[in-house]
Amino acid sequence: MGNAENGKSLFMKYCSTCHTFDKDGKHKIGPNLFGVVGRSCATKPGFSYTEHMKKKACTWDEDTLNIYLENPKKFVPGTKMVFGGIKKSEERADLIAFLKTLK
Repeated sequence: MGNAENGKSLFMKYCSTCHTFDKDGKHKIGPNLFGVVGRSCATKPGFSYTEHMKKKACTWDEDTLNIYLENPKKFVPGTKMVFGGIKKSEERADLIAFLKTLK
């Protein structure tokens, strides 16, 4: 179980350049991540996902997010996300704890 407060700081450090997290927030280079936990991959309305992400057919739960955040290009070969991943499992847990608060 992660620390959501630290996760918000990590979001600002790692994710905020490309993603927003406010309810009804706009998309940036990446989709808005409000409500991402529990949502099927590539289903946020108004965002143009790659075919690779559409074909992944997964649900963003804790396990899936953990794998994805460690190495996005390995999880979804062909993704347009240029982020290299978060190697520290504690940081991934904290970030996921924060994402779980966005509902």
